[in-house]
Amino acid sequence: MLVWNDLEADEKIKIYDKGVQKSGDVYKLLVSYRSGDMWAPRVEQVEALKIEAAYFVDCIMNDKQPFNNGVAGLQIVGILEAADRSLQQKGKIVQL
Repeated sequence: MLVWNDLEADEKIKIYDKGVQKSGDVYKLLVSYRSGDMWAPRVEQVEALKIEAAYFVDCIMNDKQPFNNGVAGLQIVGILEAADRSLQQKGKIVQL
């Protein structure tokens, strides 16, 4: 399980070792829950918008093609719209 808390100063991401294991057949189904360690990887304390703005300026100043151009933005909007339609249809698969 992964938890992201942007308001946390030090441990923004926490990864928990949790799981469920089942054993037995259909008539004797046994479920056991596993709860283990928590790991908090180090995350740079830099504002994401600042990094994105610096990348944008670098692309303009050095005549680079950005990886996150308008085409990528259009694809992301299509994915979000398909996800919304799927949710409205109770999880039905929506073709892109």
